[in-house]
Amino acid sequence: MIILPAIDIKGGQCVRLYQGDYAQVTTYDAEPVQVAQRWQSAGASWLHVVDLDGAAAGHPVNVEVIRRMRAGTSLRIELGGGMRSLAHIQQMFDLGIDRVILGTVALTDRALLEETLARWGEHIAVGLDARNGRVAIAGWRETSQVQAASLAVELSASGVQRFIYTDIARDGALKGPNLEGLRRIQQVITCPLIASGGVASLDDLRSLAALGIEGTIVGKALYTGDVDLGKAIQEIER
Repeated sequence: MIILPAIDIKGGQCVRLYQGDYAQVTTYDAEPVQVAQRWQSAGASWLHVVDLDGAAAGHPVNVEVIRRMRAGTSLRIELGGGMRSLAHIQQMFDLGIDRVILGTVALTDRALLEETLARWGEHIAVGLDARNGRVAIAGWRETSQVQAASLAVELSASGVQRFIYTDIARDGALKGPNLEGLRRIQQVITCPLIASGGVASLDDLRSLAALGIEGTIVGKALYTGDVDLGKAIQEIER
């Protein structure tokens, strides 16, 4: 299982939100590039980056920071936040981003999603961000009536080749991952699945690895020191 350290960018700084709430933000480092380099030095192969300002605005905002992160590391980077047009997505691939994560448009603009899949295939992942099992959109500020598992079934049929499942209630809360929610998604898809939200310990990572999923995103636990990235990679990524 791959461990993907997370960097969330707001106002050009590295931050973490509590349960996706923009009013509950902790700034951990003023320079996201230095954080990315730190995770690379610890042995990471992938980096999970979210442009929080972009997610709220509906278009990429922290483009210059992302550009410097790309130039300052050799990590493979997946990026989400505000990618709601072909031009936005193309802009990120032109910067050298390896994978773009789509969230809102997967629910609101199926034609756009299908066009992105036709153009970029496996370089597109869909984020299933769930609050009480229902999909949240627009930077998690709106919750739809659509069940995450039902949407996963529909999107699998549309050609989505990778999903990232986030339990918003667990995100930034250090409460442990939602294993049952992940199992529900696993049951209805046949493509790779990446987990996000709640990891608080090496034991959590062991439990996730036992599910047989492709990867897990780890955020707050790295910044608080609850998880040592280097040690976790040595044990889990084998």
